[in-house]
Amino acid sequence: MTERVAIFMDGSNLYHALEENCGRMDLEFQEFINALTAGRYLHRAYYYNILQDPERRGHAFQEQGKFLATLYNTPYLEVRLGTSKYRGDMLVEKGIDIMIATDILLFAWRDLYDSAILVSGDGDFAYALQAVKNFGKHTEVVSFAGNLSYELSQTADVLTLLEKDFFKGLWVSDRNARKSSNESNIRNNRRRKRTVTPIPKQTAPRVENGRDSSKQYSPGPIFLREEDPLLHE
Repeated sequence: MTERVAIFMDGSNLYHALEENCGRMDLEFQEFINALTAGRYLHRAYYYNILQDPERRGHAFQEQGKFLATLYNTPYLEVRLGTSKYRGDMLVEKGIDIMIATDILLFAWRDLYDSAILVSGDGDFAYALQAVKNFGKHTEVVSFAGNLSYELSQTADVLTLLEKDFFKGLWVSDRNARKSSNESNIRNNRRRKRTVTPIPKQTAPRVENGRDSSKQYSPGPIFLREEDPLLHE
């Protein structure tokens, strides 16, 4: 029986981990999901984050809208947005951890997956993972080593420590480069001249030894029937 997996991505944790360890955040999520699934059956992937404040962080809100539009168009990826509040000038997440933990537990109880893949290093999820293990489910944690809590590392059945090389081919710019290369190959193929095999010319019959070899091309004697009008001219 094919193993069923569900992926739970802590968006804020992943964003800051990529920024810190890779210096970039333009992750191609479809390819990332494929890499984590590794040929298994994907129930669904879930991405969690807060919705930016359009009044106090207008530019961030617009940029997030563009980013979320790409996520909404990714097959089998659900986007779940929580709220936020300010403590002074600091924006604080509200309810994201509870949303993730609740979905991990609820989907295990509904038997929607065999293995839960958590993309986060936050130790607050350790108890939820232990609970689904008690349901008989397997747990996988995906995180950079520097962003991983000890509690979470001890709870996971499988631990995938991310490194910069893991993301080769998983960036949006890599996808655009592949697309550009494919389009270039198509254009080059269209420019290529088709090779046409020339048809050999037919040579006229030659006269050999005083005899016309064209006789071999003669259709032979012509026979007329009695009723043919040519016989009665």
